[in-house]
Amino acid sequence: MKDTISFGTDGIRGRADLYPFTPQALFYLGSAFAYWAQEQYQNSSPKILICGDTRVSMDRIKNDLIAGLSKFSVTIIDAGILPTPALCQLMMHDKSIDAGLVISASHNPYVDNGIKFFGKNNCKLSAQDEARVIELYEYFVKNSEQLGSSDKAQIYAWQTADKTYQRLVTSHFPENFLEGITVVLDCSHGATAAVAPAIFKSLNARVITLHDTPNGFNINDDCGALHPEKLASEVVRWGADIGFAFDGDGDRVIAVNKHGKIKDGDDILYQLLALPEYAQEQAIVGTVMTNQALERALNIQNRRLVRAAVGDKYVFAGLEQERLLLGGENSGHVILKNYLPTCDAIFTALMVILSLMHEKNWDFITFEKFPQVLINVPVAQKKDLAVHPFQNIIQEYEQLLEHGRVLVRYSGTENLLRVMTEGPNYDCAQHVAQVLATRLQQALSLDI
Repeated sequence: MKDTISFGTDGIRGRADLYPFTPQALFYLGSAFAYWAQEQYQNSSPKILICGDTRVSMDRIKNDLIAGLSKFSVTIIDAGILPTPALCQLMMHDKSIDAGLVISASHNPYVDNGIKFFGKNNCKLSAQDEARVIELYEYFVKNSEQLGSSDKAQIYAWQTADKTYQRLVTSHFPENFLEGITVVLDCSHGATAAVAPAIFKSLNARVITLHDTPNGFNINDDCGALHPEKLASEVVRWGADIGFAFDGDGDRVIAVNKHGKIKDGDDILYQLLALPEYAQEQAIVGTVMTNQALERALNIQNRRLVRAAVGDKYVFAGLEQERLLLGGENSGHVILKNYLPTCDAIFTALMVILSLMHEKNWDFITFEKFPQVLINVPVAQKKDLAVHPFQNIIQEYEQLLEHGRVLVRYSGTENLLRVMTEGPNYDCAQHVAQVLATRLQQALSLDI
């Protein structure tokens, strides 16, 4: 067994049947997190909340983690299947909960899984906290005898966690405010499959649900936030007022207007600025992937776009640094910091409807985007793109894309090189992206 682990953009992620999702590795990881929680909160018996999405591997991974957690005197609260943001909301609601684990690979297919780590301070763990968990993991791998043979944890099932989350979300909105509104929800066969329709119905919406029958293997399978095309056709077919597609763990949302036009995270951020609570915001936080057209639209309003690295934790860091309330990614991660320090797709969707009502903008008119082309290139090794020959290749094609942008980066969760081009002319952006992706794939395959 390997003696180390690594954190990506959002926790640990990979194939569910491979390291570090093996029973022994998960055992040591659970032990490391339990010790970290005791140490971090100076609590000899911290409370740790656990939930997950609908993948077939979720229960096995959860049980292996619990086996490791149980080597310490902790209280484990099992909330079952819940969206990732529900865990954050429940932790903020119950101040006695110290830390949390979400077992999910978000938008990835069922063969993958992941673990997201949370603490009571701003939810997501800091880089220093992650480094400490890694250090403890490595220690226990080499000193397993320190863990002893007896179990010390108390384990409880929180049977009504979903109802508590539903109540917490709906408390922010007027009673029955969705009366007369028809909404189509694509639940991606994931963690929102039960709770999202329940929340919208409780606010008196007419709800049509898609992809809400998870079987452990169909999560994100040609549906949800990464594949909103079916949602778009169903919104038109039902004559709905709006539609929303969530990802597997419910922290991403993509919208579709009543005409079937897809609206991504950039559109959502722009629309949310119509709400009174954001009227005084002088800027929003996006990422390096945020469309240039949003930046121009903000400039017209005398507002700024602050660009962060890709990943909602970097968006949150930007919000903290700039003292702002609203930020997100075009992929559908949206943070409303006055509500939660992380993304909640269901809450965001409801806030979008509230903003459309406020502005009387049911056509969901925002701004005209620059054409953007994204190509994912599988890579065996993530080599440094800032050195020769990769940097030279990228600079060569940047010069070809006049009045546009080229962005080349590695995925933080998968072995992929992402090549993005953006500019006023789609054909030019597509050509540059395709040729650049091919050139880089060839160069990366060489033994340099």
